[in-house]
Amino acid sequence: MNDLISKIQSELPRFSKGQKQIARYILEHYDKAAFLTASRLGATVGVSESTVVRFASELGYEGYPHLQRALQEMIRNKLTSVQRIEVSKDRMGGRDVLQTVLHADMDMIRMTLDSIDRDAFQGAVDALTGARRIYILGVRSSSALANFLGFYFNLLFDNVILLHTNSVSEIFEQILRIGEEDVFFGISFPRYSKRTLSAMKYAGDRGARVIALTDSQLSPLARAADHVLLAHSDMASFVDSLVAPLSVANALIVAIGMSRRGEIEQTFNSLERIWEEYDVYEKAEDEGT
Repeated sequence: MNDLISKIQSELPRFSKGQKQIARYILEHYDKAAFLTASRLGATVGVSESTVVRFASELGYEGYPHLQRALQEMIRNKLTSVQRIEVSKDRMGGRDVLQTVLHADMDMIRMTLDSIDRDAFQGAVDALTGARRIYILGVRSSSALANFLGFYFNLLFDNVILLHTNSVSEIFEQILRIGEEDVFFGISFPRYSKRTLSAMKYAGDRGARVIALTDSQLSPLARAADHVLLAHSDMASFVDSLVAPLSVANALIVAIGMSRRGEIEQTFNSLERIWEEYDVYEKAEDEGT
C-alpha cells in the first residue's frame, strides 16, 4: 500500500488539475476509491471518466481496472468492519440488493475460473491423496469452508483431522506430531487469521506439505504454502463472500473422488446400507398413499 501511495504523492506535482483532484481523493479515501468504477470516481471528484483513465495511465497502469485492482489487493486486509459497511453502502447505492449480491458472486466464480492455477490445483489433489494425515484449519467465517471440506474428506479418507480452534495453544497441541508425510490445509480470507498463518508456518517447518485456500498471491497464507488455491472473495461487504472458495473446495472434493472412484464406490455402498438400517434419511412415501 505504501508503494502505491508514495508513487501518487511523488507524481502529484506534475499531474493536471483534474488528475490532482483524483490523486487527492485516493490519498484521503483509498478505502472507497478502490471500489469505484472510473465513471463513479470521476463523478465523485468532478472530472470526466477519460481523465480518470488517463490518470491510471500516468501511474503506469494499462487502464483504470488495473489501478483499481492494485488498490483492492493492497487494502483488502486493512479495512475494518465499519469501513466495509461504508464501502458496501456506497457500492449498493439504491440498487436491488439481491440482484447486486448474486451478480457479484457470479463474477467472483467467473474471475476464479479464469485465474486459478491448474497446476497448483492438481498439486493439491496429489498431495492430499498421498497424505498420511490431513489437517484442516479455518477460523471465523472460514470455519464454514473447513467444516465442508472436513465432512467430505472424512468420507473420502480415514486420516482427516479437522482442527478445533478454541485457543491458539489447542491448535498447536493438535498438530504437535505433524510431519513430512502429512498435509496441512489452511483457509483464510481478509482479514487474515493469525492463528491459521502461524499453524501453517509450523506445519511447513515440520516438513508437511501445506495447501492454502485464499484470495490473492499477496495473502500471507500464499507465502507459507506449497500449493496455493486462489479464489476471489468480495470483501467490500461486512459479509465475507465465500461462494467462489466453496466452488473451489467442491471441485477439489470431486477431483479426489474421481481419482479414487473404486474406493469411493465401496465407501458409499457401505454408507447407503448404514443410512438405510438406521433410518437416517426421510423416505419418499409410497405412491398412492
